[in-house]
Amino acid sequence: MAEQSDLSKMKPGTKGKVVRYLCEDECTLRLQEMGLTEGTEVEVVKQAPLGDPVEVQFRRCRLCLRRSEMQGIEVEVEGKK
Repeated sequence: MAEQSDLSKMKPGTKGKVVRYLCEDECTLRLQEMGLTEGTEVEVVKQAPLGDPVEVQFRRCRLCLRRSEMQGIEVEVEGKK
């Protein structure tokens, strides 16, 4: 069963679908322009040793995000690999 969480709480190896954006600032607008829109599947690939930044993959694109940028994205977590 899928559960909802913000993207920053996902661990490496987990996938989810973007449900909605919790805030609308320049960063979230830019992510939407890059293709990270509602309904997009996103996977957390890996994270830095201290936990920040985090590498995510979506639509054949890999991107490093700060946890603070990820907190504004609500996802439906599908589970681990």
